[in-house]
Amino acid sequence: MRRITTWLLSTVSALVLLFSYHTSTGQGATTVALGDANGAGAAAPDTASGDGTSSGSSDDSSSSSGSSSSGSSDSSSATPSPSTTKKSSSSAAKTYTGDAIQTRYGPVQVEITVKDGKITKSAVTQVPWSDHRDQEINGYAVPILNDEAVQAQDAGIDMVSGATFTSDGYIQSLQSAIDQANL
Repeated sequence: MRRITTWLLSTVSALVLLFSYHTSTGQGATTVALGDANGAGAAAPDTASGDGTSSGSSDDSSSSSGSSSSGSSDSSSATPSPSTTKKSSSSAAKTYTGDAIQTRYGPVQVEITVKDGKITKSAVTQVPWSDHRDQEINGYAVPILNDEAVQAQDAGIDMVSGATFTSDGYIQSLQSAIDQANL
């Protein structure tokens, strides 16, 4: 009888812990817009997520959450911003901003600089930055993706392992910017 009671209490405790564990569904995800075009500038998280809580999101592709819903209470990050074209300080170099691609953890947006028909610089203008894990993943992945985009001169770049969602959003936004530049 004592074993059955112990087993029953441990099972109930495990179920309570399992169902009370907060998993990230992308709601309230915070993004950051990087001020420096090469991604080296200081980044401050956008605190307009609406609920004021950390989402605990991770861009790790090994997450076993069966949910893939992506909803955000921040209407500015849920709706992709329109593509814009702006002129750089040099008359020969032009900057093209790709569409903001909504990923599971927040929007990713890429900006490229084109001179003489070649991509001279690629940088993110938006990337998920809501918690330490997002900062760690994107701090590692974004410079690699930027370098690969300039080297490849197209959107046919490799994804960064461990940053699947960021890589996918980056590639889609990069293709949008390349399409605008007619490359």
